[in-house]
Amino acid sequence: MSHNDVATVGLGGPVGSGKTALVQRLVPRLDDAGYDVGVIANDIMTQEDADRLRSSFADRLPSDLVTGVETGACPHTGIREDPSMNIAAIEEFTESYPDLDVVLLESGGDNLAATFNPELADYFLFVISVAEGDDIPRKRGPGVTEADLLVVNKTDLAPYVDADLDVMRQDASEARGNEPTCFTNCKSDEGIDTVVDHIEQQVLFA
Repeated sequence: MSHNDVATVGLGGPVGSGKTALVQRLVPRLDDAGYDVGVIANDIMTQEDADRLRSSFADRLPSDLVTGVETGACPHTGIREDPSMNIAAIEEFTESYPDLDVVLLESGGDNLAATFNPELADYFLFVISVAEGDDIPRKRGPGVTEADLLVVNKTDLAPYVDADLDVMRQDASEARGNEPTCFTNCKSDEGIDTVVDHIEQQVLFA
């Protein structure tokens, strides 16, 4: 494990896939389970996601454990090519909070090619939305094939966009082999506990 022994979990995925909503569901569960959590939101030119998360967690996390990194360029840059800004933010967290257990790193909205530099993330979730079409797993972008956990979010929208969840499940299995896929609906909390279980087993208990 890197970064002063704090576990790091990256969340990538296209714009609108529900990464921020997923972080908003994961933090309370990890907090309730007794973990000390930090959150970093990457965006190109804004602190909007970080501000939203900070207000969401006002009753749970110190405000300085939620920060935004403005990459100023393609979101890939801050999570893959040059993760130094994110690594510096993690080090700031651990200097102030040496007992920190895990940092969630939300990438800026990107396409199907976003992946995390292994120096930055111990574990990588790739989040796609059912609303983007049930052919996304079949397209096999690096995010879909290389993520430690593929999260197919917004399952509640499937009937409205003619998406077949069984097809997505089959295609994800074919694209990912034995790597896990989880179906979630952040509005109803469906599947969120399963995502937390994966994080605990693969990162926090590892």
